[in-house]
Amino acid sequence: MLVTGTLNTLLTKLQDQQCIANCDNPDPAQHQLFEQPVWQTLNMFYGEMLCLACLYAIGLFRRRSAGNAPDAAADGYQPIPDSASVASADADAAADADVSADGTAGAPPLKPIAGWATLYMWLPAVCDLLGTTLMNVGLFFTSASVYQMLRGAVVVFSGLFSVVFLGHRLERFQVISLGMVVLGVTIVGLSNVISPPAGAHSAAAAADHSVLKAAVGVALVLGAQLFTASQFVIEEKIIRRYRLTPLRAVGLEGSFGAATVMVAIPVLHVAIGRSHPGGYFDAPVGFRQIVDNPSVWQTSIYIMLSIAMFNYFGLSVTRHLSATSRATIDTCRTLFIWMSSLALGWEAFSWVQVVGFVILVYGTFVYNRVISL
Repeated sequence: MLVTGTLNTLLTKLQDQQCIANCDNPDPAQHQLFEQPVWQTLNMFYGEMLCLACLYAIGLFRRRSAGNAPDAAADGYQPIPDSASVASADADAAADADVSADGTAGAPPLKPIAGWATLYMWLPAVCDLLGTTLMNVGLFFTSASVYQMLRGAVVVFSGLFSVVFLGHRLERFQVISLGMVVLGVTIVGLSNVISPPAGAHSAAAAADHSVLKAAVGVALVLGAQLFTASQFVIEEKIIRRYRLTPLRAVGLEGSFGAATVMVAIPVLHVAIGRSHPGGYFDAPVGFRQIVDNPSVWQTSIYIMLSIAMFNYFGLSVTRHLSATSRATIDTCRTLFIWMSSLALGWEAFSWVQVVGFVILVYGTFVYNRVISL
């Protein structure tokens, strides 16, 4: 999870830095870099769809394994299950019957999501679509580490939304920790504005506009967390009503998200792209930029695979360890992205960023009960 999550952000930033036109010009400011956030969002959903394909492959393998098992009735022999198997089966049945989605004992079992109810997963997919697209644009104007740190603000929005829409109650230490996260995110954002990444992207190359572009990048990444937090809240409401495995949930969101983007691409091209050739919504240009540049489509494949593996390993960590462990590993991912960016020369060391990151991490750990105040 740590490795694939780190690679996901670094590969996306690497793709943003791929030159697609005017590459022979000695002036780097004249190079045209890859700027297609909508196509990158579609690629992300393809990665999530692989989780659904993985789920169906596992189910097919199990059915075939069961079909190849020897027929007990054919020779009159039926194996006697051992006590451990019986105990395990009884425990699984009791867990399914007596525990609701929020862990309340004695509640009736949830019905599986099926039929028209599956369309509920379209709502978090749309939130994911909007949030990811905004973050992809924001990454054009920020460094990979600042981008990842700013994403920590989702804790604040998801905490507030859970109180308003889910009826959760925040304890005193959680309120204090959210305040610390806000402070840390503010410091990190200011570090990006005060010292914008030099040469991070063609749109931010002009010195007169670098600070403005950096501020826009920070605002876009932070604004995207509103949609990400909304996605989390909607997912929780759905899981409270229906029985849905996490792997299938990711796959369904990927399927609905990909379908939505594929419909939106031609519509946005007609509405906006034709009047702004070469922009974010010029579909033919974006497609040609991908297929005509091996470095772009190759990184797209790597990003898609890293997203699929990141989701799978993240769900495995949550299942076998805890959600707190997953939050801790995700925080360590930010540190690895920062260290990698420094090693690759993508950004310069900043003590202001260090202070903001430490406060952000401490607040996140307190909120997730990893450490206490």
